[in-house]
Amino acid sequence: QLQAFGGGLVQAGGSLRLSCAVSGITFDDYAMSWIRQAPGKEREVVSCMSKSDGSIYYADSVKGRFTISRNNAKDTVYLQMNNLKPEDTATYYCAGSRTVILSALRDVAAYGYWGQGTLVTVSS
Repeated sequence: QLQAFGGGLVQAGGSLRLSCAVSGITFDDYAMSWIRQAPGKEREVVSCMSKSDGSIYYADSVKGRFTISRNNAKDTVYLQMNNLKPEDTATYYCAGSRTVILSALRDVAAYGYWGQGTLVTVSS
């Protein structure tokens, strides 16, 4: 079970920190990612962290603004979002994958475990 929380309404330029508590699976065995879906758009992998070496991917749209991290002792993954923009408005999901190849983790099809999503709304 993956439970994401921390979303909300924020003004452009503001910050939010999303958290995802993981249970029911062996956290260390999974690459963890944040995936978002804006209204009328397809799901997009925003950021992912591999399980093997901690390699990280960021979508170009969030590079320099978002930071993914994980705490293996707490089975939790985080997404710190700074300098938020209206185009960041979306439902954000945490997801887990047993895929080891970072490039493959950019594809939403790689993920077999999904949280319920938390809504982030950025006002202009």
